[in-house]
This record gives sequence, C-alpha cells and structure tokens, in this order.
Amino acid sequence: MTPVGRVYLVGAGPGDPGLITVRGRDCLRRAEVVVYDYLANPRLLDEAPPAAERIYVGKTRGLHHRPQEEINRLLAERAKQGKTVVRLKGGDPYVFGRGGEEALYLREQGIAFEVVPGVTAGFAAAAYAGIPLTHRDYTTSLGLLTGHENPEKKMSSLDWEKLATGVGTLVFYMGMANLELIARELVRHGRAPETPVAIVRWATTPRQRTLCGTLADIVAKVEAARFKPPAVIIVGEVVALRAHLAWFEQRPLFGRRLLSTRSAEQAGVFQELLEAQGAEVVSVPTIATLAPLDWQGVDEGIAALARTDYLILTSANAVRFFLERLRARGRDLRALAGVKIVAVGPKTAAALAAQGLTADLVPENYQAEGVVKLLGGLGVTGKRVFYPHAELARDLIPRELRALGAEVQDPVLYRTVLPERGGEELRRLLEDRRLDGVIFTASSTVENFVRMLGEDAASLLSGVAVASIGPPTTATARKLGLRVDIEPSASTLEDLAAALGDYFRDKPLRFAQD
Repeated sequence: MTPVGRVYLVGAGPGDPGLITVRGRDCLRRAEVVVYDYLANPRLLDEAPPAAERIYVGKTRGLHHRPQEEINRLLAERAKQGKTVVRLKGGDPYVFGRGGEEALYLREQGIAFEVVPGVTAGFAAAAYAGIPLTHRDYTTSLGLLTGHENPEKKMSSLDWEKLATGVGTLVFYMGMANLELIARELVRHGRAPETPVAIVRWATTPRQRTLCGTLADIVAKVEAARFKPPAVIIVGEVVALRAHLAWFEQRPLFGRRLLSTRSAEQAGVFQELLEAQGAEVVSVPTIATLAPLDWQGVDEGIAALARTDYLILTSANAVRFFLERLRARGRDLRALAGVKIVAVGPKTAAALAAQGLTADLVPENYQAEGVVKLLGGLGVTGKRVFYPHAELARDLIPRELRALGAEVQDPVLYRTVLPERGGEELRRLLEDRRLDGVIFTASSTVENFVRMLGEDAASLLSGVAVASIGPPTTATARKLGLRVDIEPSASTLEDLAAALGDYFRDKPLRFAQD
C-alpha cells in the first residue's frame, strides 16, 4: 500500500521572491510536486528539485485556469500517490487565498497538511509604497477586506457605516472592479471625501506603481492612468505618510528593464546587484562556457605546479575550471603550496575564497594591464608563470611577461561559445522596444550578441543604453559598430551596477506600466 504523502500550503509572498519565508523555501526544496498560481513568482520554482512536477493552476479575474474543486482534487490525488506536495500560493494562504478551503478538503480526505504563512499582499504593498498601516499618531485599527467576493455575496451587504467610521485603515484586496462602489459607500456612510487613498499595483516587484488620490477623485485618476489589477487599495490618513517614507520606487534603477548577456552560470550574482537598485533584469546569455578541446596544456601546467612561482587567474570561470581540472587529476589544494596566486580583481579573489584559497596578489587595475604592471614591479625575470585562460583572451599577459624575462605557460582553460538558443528571444526583446539598457561584461558577450543578431544589431539598439564593464569590452563594441553609453571607472560588477544607477537616476521612465 502506497503511503499517503503530505501537502504544504505555502505562502509565496506578494511578488518579491526574497520575501518567501525560510520555512517555505525549505518546503520547496523537498517538493516532489509544486502546484502554483498566477501571483507566485515563477523564480521560486527554481528552488524545487529539477525532477519535481510543476503544475500551473493560475487564476486571474475573468479567467480561471482550473476550478477550485479541481485544484483540491489534484492536491489530494498527488498526496495519495505518496508525494510531497507544495501548494504555492501568492501572499498568505489564509488571507483571501482560499487556503482554508483546500485545507478543509485535505482534512476530509484524511491527508496530512501543514500551513506555511506568507507575507500577505496588503502588508507588503503598504510597506513597499512607504505607508505604515498603523501609526499611533494616525490610527491603531486596521481592516482587511476583499473587493471581489463570492459571486453570491454583494459588497453592498457589508456594514459600510462601521467600516467608514470605525476602522482607521482599510485595505481592499482584488477591489479594482469595485473601486467606484468602495469610494462611494465609504463617503456616503461618513468617511471624509478628502481621505487619502493609495492604489499599489504589482507590489514589491520592479513593475510596482503607486497611484495616490482621495476618496473623491481616485476613480477619475485610475481611469486617466488606466490602472489595472493586480492591485491593493489602501484607504486612510496613514497614506499621507508616503510623501515622507517612500523608498522602494526611489531606488536609482527602479522601473528599468535591463538585459544581461552574461553566461547562465554567472548571471545570478550580477542580477542581484541590479535588482537591489530596483531594476527588472532579463537574462539572455550570449555566451556559454565549455571545457577546452584538449586538456594537455592545462595538465602539464598542473604537473609542474611544484616548480611554478605564479598562478594567474582572471575570472571566476577560470577559478572554477582550474580547480575542477586539478581535482580531476587527483590533486587538491595542497598542490598550490608555494605558488603565489594572482587574481585579476575582487570577484576572482572572492571565487577563490569560496574554495578555501586566498589570492596573494590583486592589481589596482582589474584588467590584464594591471596584472602585468603588478608582476613587472615585483620582477619576473627567470620566474615560472602559469596562466590558464579563456580561448579568446588577449595575449597581453603572456606576451608582456615574456618580454620581461618570465617563462610563461598559457594553455586554454575554457572556451566561450555561442549558446544553442536565445537568438530569437534576444531579437524579440529588442524589437518590442521595452528595454532600457543592454549590459556587456566581456568582449565575447559583445561579439556573440552581434553574431546572434547579425547586421541589425546596431539598429536594434537604437534608443537603448549600452553598458560595458571596461575598456577592452568597450573597444570590441565600438569595433563592431555599437556605441557605448556607460562604462565604470573600475572594471567590477559592483562599479558597473553603480554606473548604471548613476546614468539612469534622474532620467524619466520611458515605459508606462504593463
């Protein structure tokens, strides 16, 4: 007999994937089945094991992908197969999320379940819009309501008089279709027409927009701005505090849609840097990294480590491929005893640190020129240098160090190649004219970008800001006919993200809300 599994009703939070609870994330990492809806951030699905079954049951106003009864049966069916099931729901399962209905059905079926609370949309929307829902100088009472109730119930049946005069802050979920009724009834039952109102759309995401008004004019403002769901309506004097406490929408890259061309393995860290400044990041890698066609040169360098003075690594990829090959050859970190490790910059040094190694030398200029200047200053005549590198790397380091009297072994450690997919998506994104910027972090990303788009590359970038991590990448872009608008003073991801923030900080948003 197959043992019955367990269902976890997990609140995914309001949109920002960072707002899921640690418990919710842990449940996802153990899931065998994930049943998710419209408002759960798709990026959270990456937390589930690759083999986990992913089932979309999203519902939006006017379009129910699956009826609630069918969702209930689906959860029970998978659990009866002995599966660990995560029902991933936007916000909190028990706040207008029909989690209670699902839990009751599971109990009737004799299926064990757990509820993992989430950050509910009303609380998050207010916080990210700069509105404290309670404040002792304004109100100490709060009401949560749904503006899109069971069709058999009518909002007009609510006790509007008590709501209008007895509760300081009112938060309406799913109320956009009934906004006129809400405003009218609150005023009719005693709430002042000048009471502040805020409507927060796509709360906690880079698409967040906040529209403020009063009960008297908010309906007209929504119509003029064509404000659409999903949105949360906040009514109360506390809304006035937004003028002093707004923070989320004031970040330098807020509302900007930026295209990252980094490899899939390296996209995450940079994406987090940009998102921390408010950007929406679309990742379409224009490079993929592969092992070299022949390991002989690298293996010879590894065999000679005991006689090597300097090991030069110029990227996190170089660190990864080198250490993987070192271990594949039956060696470990002890093989590097006595070898001084040169990291081209802080990111490479951090990649080494993550593997238990400390970079002995990091140049002030985080480029090949900086490495040559650093080692040249130390004197390398007669020294043995091992420099495993990317296939398309410039020959500046080995050429200049040999000229200074060093013995340099410089085999290809990894290759950057054109990805098998992505060209059509890249073209579509640029043709849609919804990108604010495109970012290149290596010459190879530029070269492959142009190869993927052909002779249209420059024209497709019309009106789109182009960012380059440093002079070599900039030179490649200009050689290929692309202009460069943004280049940081230092060639690090942090400096590039800061330069993007400085460039866009005072520029008006180009695109209206979706």
